[in-house]
Parts: sequence; structure tokens; C-alpha cells
Amino acid sequence: MAYDPRVTSTEPETPPLRVLDLFAGAGGLSEGLRQTGRFRSVQAVELDVSAAATYSLNHPDAALHVGAIQTWLSESDIPKVDVVIGGPPCQGFSQLGKRDVRDERNALWREYARSIVLAQPTYFVVENVAAFLKSPQYNLFRLETQSGRSLADYTFKAKVLNAADYGAPQARRRAVLIGHRRDTPFPGWPTTTHENNHRTVEQAFAAIQAPLAKDLPARPYVFDGREFAGPFETHELHIARRYSDLSLQRFACIRPGGNRFQIDDHLLAACWRNHRSGSGDVMGRLHWERPSVTIRTEFFKPEKGRYLHPVEHRAITHLEAALLQGFPLNYKWVGSKVAIARQIGNAVPIALGRAIGARISASATS
Repeated sequence: MAYDPRVTSTEPETPPLRVLDLFAGAGGLSEGLRQTGRFRSVQAVELDVSAAATYSLNHPDAALHVGAIQTWLSESDIPKVDVVIGGPPCQGFSQLGKRDVRDERNALWREYARSIVLAQPTYFVVENVAAFLKSPQYNLFRLETQSGRSLADYTFKAKVLNAADYGAPQARRRAVLIGHRRDTPFPGWPTTTHENNHRTVEQAFAAIQAPLAKDLPARPYVFDGREFAGPFETHELHIARRYSDLSLQRFACIRPGGNRFQIDDHLLAACWRNHRSGSGDVMGRLHWERPSVTIRTEFFKPEKGRYLHPVEHRAITHLEAALLQGFPLNYKWVGSKVAIARQIGNAVPIALGRAIGARISASATS
């Protein structure tokens, strides 16, 4: 039977594992753990206010600090938990960014490490871009687990995992660190379930029943003393963009599986006409019969990657991107269209989070 993200697991007989979610975003990793039926998020920290509002609606039992992790660490009582999870911002060393070694976000792993010391979990999980494993920050984090350092009671293993191997209809390769107390065995890596049978874009989009809408409904929502748009459920995010005639003509040139190199010469901008090399994903169409490429924060812009619908002359919608990330149709979102896109693109695919959670749950029970 295919997994239905709208159906949650029944409550387990064993006590829930308490979770601290750092850099929580919209709560993708928390949602993946929650769907195992074994985890309960008790505290979350998120700087982006609209993302924090989204998190609070979907994980209402978690105490939520809206602000910088540094402020939370200095002003809050840190709860004792079973698992710490989170993905420190990756822009400082992402291959898509400037990879500025002086980027202050590169040092946020230190706050993550300090949180582990204070929360005293049995396990911790770090998720980040694959390039993180080749960064100076990764080596410094590893060094912190040596004798005499702040994380000397812990150790971890790291590996690049592809979310598609765990049931996500998206080929998203991410660095995952699974840590544990030295007096507790390593829980093991999650078992792949779809390594030779990846879910496809066509399978993900089969859940779509809503017609394309012109815009989000006008719906105000007050959170943390500020007014935002929302909340909107995932199924409401099937939003059409307004394209120029030129853009529509360009899209019409691109055949299934094709890209910008198929656009007729007279429709090209001068900079494109003289640039016939480079990425084949720019203005590319997703393939029906494959997982999607990595969903990033600007998936609604065809010039940012292979984000054109497989057959329709448009970029994928917020609903389609959320389904490729594995979010339930009734997940609630707060913010502008750009803010919600950022939340979707920054999230951990639900299937990957669920697989990691299942592995930790099994280890904690044994």
C-alpha cells in the first residue's frame, strides 16, 4: 500500500522521544519524525518569523523561540531532550552560494554544539548540503567530539544520503550526521526503501485535484505581533504565475525533458544567444518518469533550474513543490508567496526525515 502523507501513525505504546528542533524552518524534519508516531517536538528555534508561524501551526505542542539561536541560548532554560535535530544555514559553503569562508553563518554549528551540551540528548541529527562534509566547519565540529572538548561525550557518523532512495519523489543529496552518546550504540543508517524504484514526478502530482488559481486567498494572520498572509493549506498553493508572451513562446519551444538550448534563436536574449554552454537544467522541464531535481527556494523561476512543468508551459507551483518535498495536503503555511517558497525549498524532505526517525526509534527501543 502506498504511503499517504495525510494519514498519521497511531500513538505508540512506548513513551515518545522528546525533540529539540534548531533552525527549524517550516518543520520538515520535525514532521518526518512525527509521522513515525514516536517523536514529540517540545522546543523549536527559528529566526525567520513567517517560517516560525508555519512551524507553530503544524507543531502546536512545541514551545517556540522566534529569534536568533544565540539569544535563545543566553536567555532561555534549555530543555533536556532525547534528540536534537537541525540544519544550520548552509549559504556560507553551499556550492550555489559565494562560499565565503568569513560568512558568519558558517559558525552557527558552534551554537548547535552548545545546544547539545545543554540539552544532553542521547542522539542528534544534523542535515546540510553535501558540500558541508568538505568544509572547515565539518572538521571543526568533528574536532569538538575529541577528548577534553565540549562534545567529548558524543561521537557521530556522516554520510551523503539521497532523499529519493527513501521514497521522496526528488533527487536531493544531503549530508546527514547522526550522533549519539558514546555509551549508546550508533543507531545505524536508515534503510533505503526505493533505491531501485524511485518515486516519480508523475506519482507525486497524482495527488493534485485543485485547479490552478490566480492567487492566494486574501487571508490575514497575526503571529508574534505581526500580520502575515495565511494560513493556507498545501492544497491551496496551486497558484499560477503571470508570464509575458515572450516567456510563453520560449516555454513552448522546450520539449519534454528539454531545456533552454531548444529555444528558437530569435526568442533568445543576447546574453543567451552567445552562451551555448553551461547547465542543461536552466529552463528545463521536469521528467514525468523520474524524481525531480532538488527543490530550492526559487523553484517558481524557470531560469533558476529544471523547474518547468513536464508538459505545461509554466514553472511548477508551490503545491507541486511541496508535494515533491512530501508535505501533507493539509499542512499549514504562513507568509507571502516568496516566503512560503523559501520555507518549502529549505525544508528537509519528509520521507528522509521519516526514515531517519524510524532508525533512531528502533535503536532507542532495542
